[in-house]
This record gives sequence, C-alpha cells and structure tokens, in this order.
Amino acid sequence: MTNLPILDIAIIIAYLIAMVLVGVYFSRRNTSADEFTRAAGRIPGWAIGISIYATFLSSNTFLGVPGKAFGGNWNAFVFSLSMPLAAWFATKYFVPFYRSTEEVSAYTNLEKRFGTWARTYVVICFLSTQLARIGSIFFGISLTLQALTGYSMVTIMVVTGICIVIYTVMGGIEAVIWTEVVQGVLKTLGAVIIIYLVVNEVPGGFSDILRVGSAENKFSLGTVDFDFVQSSFWVVLLYGFFINLNNFGMDQNYVQRYHAATSATEANKSVWLCVWIYVPVSLLFFTIGTCLYTYYMQHPELLQSIKLQAASEQLGLAKNRAEVAQLAATMKPSDYADKVMPHFMVHMIPTGLLGLIVSAILSAAMSTISSGMNASATVFTEDIYKRYFNPTSTEKNSLKTLYIATVVVGLIGMLCGIAMIGVKSLLDVWWTLSGIFAGGMLGLFLLGLISKKATNKDALVGTILGVLVILWMSFSYLLPVQYDYLRYPLHANMIIVVGTLSIFLAGNISQKLRRQ
Repeated sequence: MTNLPILDIAIIIAYLIAMVLVGVYFSRRNTSADEFTRAAGRIPGWAIGISIYATFLSSNTFLGVPGKAFGGNWNAFVFSLSMPLAAWFATKYFVPFYRSTEEVSAYTNLEKRFGTWARTYVVICFLSTQLARIGSIFFGISLTLQALTGYSMVTIMVVTGICIVIYTVMGGIEAVIWTEVVQGVLKTLGAVIIIYLVVNEVPGGFSDILRVGSAENKFSLGTVDFDFVQSSFWVVLLYGFFINLNNFGMDQNYVQRYHAATSATEANKSVWLCVWIYVPVSLLFFTIGTCLYTYYMQHPELLQSIKLQAASEQLGLAKNRAEVAQLAATMKPSDYADKVMPHFMVHMIPTGLLGLIVSAILSAAMSTISSGMNASATVFTEDIYKRYFNPTSTEKNSLKTLYIATVVVGLIGMLCGIAMIGVKSLLDVWWTLSGIFAGGMLGLFLLGLISKKATNKDALVGTILGVLVILWMSFSYLLPVQYDYLRYPLHANMIIVVGTLSIFLAGNISQKLRRQ
C-alpha cells in the first residue's frame, strides 16, 4: 500500500486476518450441508437481525448513498422509508411459510406449486441478481481503495475477493452471520466517525450545513406529484417496497437466515431489528453526503482536484491536459459524486482512524459479498446440482459442491465488478440491475402465494407476458429515433413494479379466462 501510513495498514491487515480466522474457527462445525447452509438452526434472533442489517448496509450504501446525497438530494432515502411496510408483509406471510416448509432453498416450493420450469426460472433470476450485486460491491470497494492505495482496481478486487472466499468457504453460514455482526457494528461506528470529522471541518458546523442544504434543496425527498417519469417520492417508495418485499420475502440471503434462527418468532424479530437499525443509519449516510457537499462547496480548490480526477478517468488514456480541464469545467456534482467520499478519506481523516474507516468499508463489502456467495452456492446445490445432476447426493458430495460453487460465484462476481469499471453512479447501476432481474421473480412468487386457484398454465402465461414487458422496459431505449413512441416512458425504477404486477395480473386474468 503506497499512500497509507503503517498504522493504518496494520489495522486493515489485522481486520482481514481476523475475518479469515473466524472462518477457520467455524470450519470445525461444517461436517454437513445442513451446518453449512443454516447452522442447524441455532443462531439467536438478535444476531440474525444485525446480520441482515449488515447485508443491507453494503458498500453501495457506504459509498453510493453519500454520493447520491452529494450529487442530488435525499430522494433515495424514501427507499428506507418503505422498509417497515415490506417487513410487516414479510413477517406476516413469508417467514411463517418458510419455517413451515423447512426447505433450505427459497425456490423449492415453486416447483411443487407450478412445476420444474418455475423453480428453474426463478433460480436463474436470483443468481443473475446476486452476480450483479456482488459485482457492484466489488467495484465500490475497489473505487475507494484505489484512491487510498494507488493500486489498480482489479488488484484490489482480487486480494479482497480471496479473503472473502476463504472465510466464506471454510465457515459456512455461521461464520457469515457472526462476522456480519462484527461488521455491522464496525461500519456503523465508521459512519459516526466520518460525520463527526466532516462537521468538524465545516467552519459553521451543522448550522452551515443546514443553511447550505436548505438553500440547495438538498433535503428534498422528491416531488410528491404523482409523476412516474422522474424519480419522484412515489417512484422510489414503490420501488423500495417491491425490492424490499423481494429481499425479505424470497431472497435466499434472508430466507436462509430465517432457517438459521432458533424459532419462527426469533426469525420475525430479526427482520424488525434490521429495519429499526437500518432506517436511522441510512439517514446518517444521507447526512454525510450533505455535509460533504457543504464542505467541498466551501473549498473549491479541493473540488477542482476531484473534477480533474473524474475527467481524467472518463477520458482514459487518449487524453491531454487541456481536454481534461475542459471536461472538468462542464461536470455537474452528480458526475463525480462517488469520488467525493474517497477523496475526503485520503486527505482529511487522521492516521489510525483512517485504517478503522477503511476496515469499516471493507466490512460493508465483505458482509454482502460473503452472504451472496453462500446463498448462491446453496441455491446452486439445492436447485440445480441435486435437482438435475445428483438427486441422491450424499452429505459429503453436497458439501463439496457447496465449497466449489462458493468459489465459482466469488470469481464470477469479481469479473462482473471489473466489467463495471467506469460507471458514473454506483447506486444507480445496482438499482437498475436489481429492478430488471428481481422484477421477474416477485410476481410469480406472489401469484403462487396469493392466487390459490392459479395453475401451472396460468403461471407460465403470466411469466412469459411479464418477461416480455420487462425486456421492453429495459431495452426499448435502444430503438431508433423514429420509433420513439414505442419506448418505455416511465422511470427505470418502475421496472420492478410494472414487471411484478404484469406477471401477477396476467396470471390471474389467465386463470379467470380459463375458468370461464
């Protein structure tokens, strides 16, 4: 590491070694697939709740949320406000359902309800979502550490990826959950330290921040008009509800934790604990973004260096100093927002604390990546390997498959992260990709859960129509200018909303037409 003091390097290395040792410690218990995937149901609800919170609070939140607040306003905070409603729905319907089935995979029951195709389809959607998520988080962590160390983003992804793979493979879900408990505390502490340091650097403190934020409309949650073309309050609220319902209701990352709890009551408590921690902490990250905006508006010379860096990276190798300066002069705050937090860390956080903050950001990435790797490996083993290749798999074979799948998912996730290098907004990329992939899952699951009379044929009709709608919404922007009237007119965050409702409603209409 070229730019960090020795003390900070020591703190980061100590943290990485500690995470690997946790995996080594829990590896002694991983004697079966059940131990690896749900820790034999012995984890207390409070630990699972902090674990779910840590999974939500990824590096996308740590870096992307302050970036959104810096480049725009608090519109994205409405996503957090939607969580209690989604949690209520999940604890009332989904958690009891999963605990009653005792199936470790969230998708096994879809085959019983609608047939093999339904299970396979949802598994493909889930794995695609996880790879996109893991990739975006690898990209986010490498973006920060590159600014701190000078190493290439690819090198950073490989080094951190190796550490994550080791403790996830060795320790299974139990290691993932207990490391996430530590990581949840660490990343929250990191956020508190950052906001204290930023406020301390602003001459007028919070009064200046409130004044600038109010004058620049930084605290706005978006227009409350029923406008679904731009990112209004209602667009983000609907998007948040459907995404969070997908997370709490059918994402293997969370379903697996419900099974790891000692009881259904403890599993429900874990969901609510996650919500009551995440909502105020996410508000803290939006506050950091507004604080950073105030600080850098008061220091234009520092802001100029960020613009030049962003312009240089955007132009790539084929650039000269004049072109970089010209592009930097035209940049809006949203064009370089994701680079502000790393810049502040490099220049304003004192030695020792910087190592702690970097460890917090590392923990934000590692908790979500390890969780996604474990969940993806479980889905692959249960829904693909044991379903199609080896239905009579022994415990030894299943455990070996889980190990191999975990490594493979980690490697593919790294490649996805490398492919994202150069994007402008980390949070926008993740929200768009998750909306596309998750939109096709939730509608089918709700159809099976709510519409008791819907058959395999109804579900197939609804899914085909829904997927066509999602493909149109996602890619119609590529149509030539003369076909503008055929383009999807609403905001991109509405893809999951319209996609979910398309599958659910088309399936119900098919059912009624068939019965008539």
